[in-house]
Amino acid sequence: MKKFEFEITLSAPSEKDAIQKMNCLNALGSKLSLAELQALANTVNSPTALALAKQKLGL
Repeated sequence: MKKFEFEITLSAPSEKDAIQKMNCLNALGSKLSLAELQALANTVNSPTALALAKQKLGL
């Protein structure tokens, strides 16, 4: 699979937190398919679905 590079901006309280966020996003991108990532994006963009997902995850 081809690799692509992007320059992005993340909001975080510190650079350390931003790096951790980027590492988490990279892990999600490498383990989930496009369809799975789209479903995840739809979930986090829906307040009701996000609340339910957080509850199921214990967050």
